[in-house]
Amino acid sequence: MWISPNEGAKFWLSVLTEIHNRGVKDILIACVDGLTGFPKALETVFPKTQVQLCIVHMVRNSVAFVPWQQRKQVCADLKAIYAAATESEAEFNLELFAEKWDKQYPSISKSWRSHWANIIPFFAFPPEIRRAIYTTKALESMNSSLRKVIKSQQIFPSDEAAFKLVYLAMRNISKKWTRLHS
Repeated sequence: MWISPNEGAKFWLSVLTEIHNRGVKDILIACVDGLTGFPKALETVFPKTQVQLCIVHMVRNSVAFVPWQQRKQVCADLKAIYAAATESEAEFNLELFAEKWDKQYPSISKSWRSHWANIIPFFAFPPEIRRAIYTTKALESMNSSLRKVIKSQQIFPSDEAAFKLVYLAMRNISKKWTRLHS
């Protein structure tokens, strides 16, 4: 566990270097949600890692300024992109999306195109694995649970006290996760 006031490139480089020094030789794929400096740090320490942008975050960011009455349809059309069977089908569906929505929301297809290299890696995997790697949701759920525990304490006498509380909370989260997913 690491404690830092921010999550910049320097922080992530030190975390990943420590993980590497502990014996991790490679990371196959990392699903990221746009953390500043994280992909660059990954590339430095684990150069073979495939970076996959979190699709859920891409969709959320895409529809942030879409009115509620159109949001459901825009989301359905975006799903046709990331739920496609192949990369070429996804690209075709992105073109269809652009034809339909670019007049109203040109920034959406522009964003998907500019991030395309980090959106498509999961198309190399079978659907069962895609479901596990297209989002950071499991990690976010854990972080949300940790935030609740930390907020209840508010002030810690030391870093060690914070570590202990987080460790105990993670142990409980792990037990819940095992019960729910076994």
